[in-house]
Amino acid sequence: MGKPATTDTREIIVEILLDLEKGQDFSHKLIKAVLDKYDYLDPRDKAFIKRVTEGTIERQLELDYYLNRFSSVPVRKMKSLIRCLLRMSTYQILYMDAVPDSAVCNEACKLAAKRGFRTLKGFVNAVLRNISRSKDKMPLPDPADPVKYFSVKYSMPEWIVNLWLPVYGTEGTETLLMGLLKIHPVSLRFCLELSETDREDLKKKIEATGVHLSAHKELPYVYLAENLENVSELPGFAEGKFTVQDASSALAVKAAKIKPGDFVMDLCAAPGGKTILAAEYTKETGHVLSRDVSEYKTALILENLERMHRTNVKVEVHDATVYDAEREASADVVLMDVPCSGLGVMGKKRDIKYRVTPEGLKSIHELQRQIVEAGWRYVKPGGVLLYSTCTINREENQNMAAWITEKFPFVLEEERQLLPGTDETDGFYFARLRRRT
Repeated sequence: MGKPATTDTREIIVEILLDLEKGQDFSHKLIKAVLDKYDYLDPRDKAFIKRVTEGTIERQLELDYYLNRFSSVPVRKMKSLIRCLLRMSTYQILYMDAVPDSAVCNEACKLAAKRGFRTLKGFVNAVLRNISRSKDKMPLPDPADPVKYFSVKYSMPEWIVNLWLPVYGTEGTETLLMGLLKIHPVSLRFCLELSETDREDLKKKIEATGVHLSAHKELPYVYLAENLENVSELPGFAEGKFTVQDASSALAVKAAKIKPGDFVMDLCAAPGGKTILAAEYTKETGHVLSRDVSEYKTALILENLERMHRTNVKVEVHDATVYDAEREASADVVLMDVPCSGLGVMGKKRDIKYRVTPEGLKSIHELQRQIVEAGWRYVKPGGVLLYSTCTINREENQNMAAWITEKFPFVLEEERQLLPGTDETDGFYFARLRRRT
């Protein structure tokens, strides 16, 4: 790869934000691609790029609220580059102390001029210096209106706040919103075959690299990793002794109560975390049929299976909305982790909240029903359907489980909504439903 045109970290950040505005990709993918491209940069520069980009995206609604108060031009009418530049710089002023505000202002003005907006240097300078002077007394909306107050304070679209307030109340909604803004450790799920002694030895080897591991409160084989930079370089990763899997996903598979010898179908399986854990539960006497909708997705599953040395899994390309008569009543357990709005993983995929719309939820909900209507028949009488999502929305979760029991021959045995800020996980829902005999 040839040397790129710039090593100016702020210009790199602006380019990521511009690509995001154009809908080029999700923010976590854009950030990873850029950090890979600029791999030769000093680790501190790469950390700065990641921190400022993620923070600017995460706090975008709050930043726009303040920019609209201090700018004579509404944010939505600004030139794209100037809008991204001001958001990035405002985030630094409000949330980072390492660089003096004066330097943030000066660098923003230089970058505006460099990118052809020399005549707007004065505008950029004035807005940022006004924000800097007022940052210790920045006004928020009146807390008497919790929708507007929470929307700005936690940078969450009002319609999502409205979705949660009737369910979780004011205090519960604020806990949830705060949880989504916290730093989210990576979850490392150790292989079930490892003994307690082997797990402890592996934990010590990983911690010797500078990573801090804390055991999950419910799952002794899941550890929350902090200060982690490159998981693939950790001891034991290449050997398949652990994988990256959020505790919520592992809790869902555990709830399915998979036994040795079971036949398990995983219908929406990529990148394969649930498939691998299911295969470990079935042991060599059972097997897993792992499916997803495209060659790209099944390739991800196969890559992870190879590293984790799982041989009792068959991988197929199959659209989960299409019924497969050959698999009628064949599975002891069907894992159905359906596509969803993703509101539970906004702490990791920060731009989801700006992409999902109330209208979009309707089409997602219809897709979920299609998958259930095609997939429930694969469960044997007496077998288990494990329905799950990575969202926090009753319509996609509890209401779907109720719909399944009303429309199909299933009984709800267990359901659980995991919440950021309350549980050590992403936002996640699962329901274990037993097919009547």
